[in-house]
Amino acid sequence: MPAPPRPHRHDLWIALAGLVTGLVAILFELYTFNPYQTSEVLRLPGLLVICAAEVWRRTLPRTALAVATAALVIDAFAGGSLPVLVMFTDVIYAAVLYGPARFGRAVVSGSTLFSAAGAVAVLAWLREPEALVLGAALFGISAAPSWTGLLLREYRDKAAAERLRAEQTALLAEMDRAQAVATERARMARELHDIVANHLSAIAIHSTAALSLGRPETNLEALHVIRENSTQGLTEMRRLIGLLRTSDAERPPEANPTLDGLDALLKRAAVGDASGALSFVGRDEREADLRLPAPVELAAYRIVQESLTNAVKHAAPGRVEVHLGHRDERLTVTVTSPYRQDTASRAPGTGSGLVGMAERVELLHGNFAAGPVNEPTGTSSWRVAAELPLVEGHSTA
Repeated sequence: MPAPPRPHRHDLWIALAGLVTGLVAILFELYTFNPYQTSEVLRLPGLLVICAAEVWRRTLPRTALAVATAALVIDAFAGGSLPVLVMFTDVIYAAVLYGPARFGRAVVSGSTLFSAAGAVAVLAWLREPEALVLGAALFGISAAPSWTGLLLREYRDKAAAERLRAEQTALLAEMDRAQAVATERARMARELHDIVANHLSAIAIHSTAALSLGRPETNLEALHVIRENSTQGLTEMRRLIGLLRTSDAERPPEANPTLDGLDALLKRAAVGDASGALSFVGRDEREADLRLPAPVELAAYRIVQESLTNAVKHAAPGRVEVHLGHRDERLTVTVTSPYRQDTASRAPGTGSGLVGMAERVELLHGNFAAGPVNEPTGTSSWRVAAELPLVEGHSTA
């Protein structure tokens, strides 16, 4: 059989205090209902049994209540002792507070019915006003401690629920904070990639061309391109760092690039193409008075910028075309470049640019697609297509 649980140290002190009080009452014949009914020795069993019940009041509340009830009956036949009566009420209180919830409710209901029935029976038997005092005493012995335990238990359970709710709220707040940090890191990673990738790609392509060709005029041209792109890259990185250190309220409206700089992007891509086999064309078919939300315009600008960078690195010889359009409250961005599987890349790529473009479009609840397509002329092209809603909450799906 499993060993009984270890009693709580507070219960041991309560039992010891009850034992000492009971022994003093027996020794001096104090606090007894009928001190001359029995001898002191006959009052010891009830006291010892009720003290044993007090030891297990917290760890074995149902057993303790049964033992305490037996002790009260034994003590009543021995003349009755006030310390035993007080300890019995404490055991009822502990049974409701520490016992199972269903058992506690049963004790409350039973003690209340017992008190009411006892009061009615005493009043019917004695038929005197003094019977009301006995009924009140019966209620104070059984029902009052059980109701006290129930109220305290409900308060304790409510406090535990509030603590749990507070912990859950703190956990959700921490999860929101971690998600916000991760989102901000992803945004910074996209910005850094989009800003620096095209400049570093141009530097890598022209330095490779200069090393492979070995002609003085080519080397001089490559050095000019490398210097220009490195300077622009540093300038834009400084601007990005300044934006990250500036709050949204202090951020100037012209801080983010706009699609008005499409021609500059095309010229920069043409300069970055060291092979000279690519031509860049832009078609802006948006309405003249169309005003774009700042997040949409920034996302479209970065998509065009990254697509042109990828074309400079990976496209086959031919024409790279950028098309901007507007229909059904949506901004359409399409970048098409020649594609052949056997074309060697002029600079290494990691695929993070496509991931960044897809993330930008997803944050705006738009549609994004990138991959090879077959043209009606029988050639293949690499097409990047994005649709960005111009109205907040309007999905393009």
